[in-house]
Amino acid sequence: MARQPKKRDFPVARVRRYLEPGPIVLVTSRWRDETNVMTLGWHTILAFAPSLVGLMIAAGNHSFDMIRRSGECVINLPTTALIDAVVGIGNVSGAEVDKFARFGLTREDASLVGAPRIRECHASFECRLHDDALVDRYSFFIFEVVKAQVAASPKHPETLHYTGDGVFMVSGRIASRRSLFRPALLG
Repeated sequence: MARQPKKRDFPVARVRRYLEPGPIVLVTSRWRDETNVMTLGWHTILAFAPSLVGLMIAAGNHSFDMIRRSGECVINLPTTALIDAVVGIGNVSGAEVDKFARFGLTREDASLVGAPRIRECHASFECRLHDDALVDRYSFFIFEVVKAQVAASPKHPETLHYTGDGVFMVSGRIASRRSLFRPALLG
């Protein structure tokens, strides 16, 4: 039986420490001749077929207008090897700095969208805007992943998960329960 921990009150404004939906990603964009990259932690899977992903990109962010105008982006998955770049990218504006040059990242042409992929990342997911109904009210973009590229190894890379206040958790060991998994019972 699982241990029953003693609980205490916690500030509701900080629940992201426990509910952050997934690994930190680097989102690249292009509008006309300008490219940018931003650090993002607010994303979620919305559907499998078509593959839909929701991104919350603050309206004050330099990437917001670029993505809004182009209707495209690439979601790049960094590993722990890029932690300093991830933090640095999140601390400067692409309106003032070429983040690719400053943080030593290699732009790579994407196959189906104009935004670049990042060669140093474990995976890259090329996306086109699927639905912008929630952008004006919540800065929430819904994208369709139209092309995915993932490194062959490692199969389970160490990714970064933000808990707030400059602190990250690193994805840990794998705990498989495939023998117990019953897809028909999901609900």
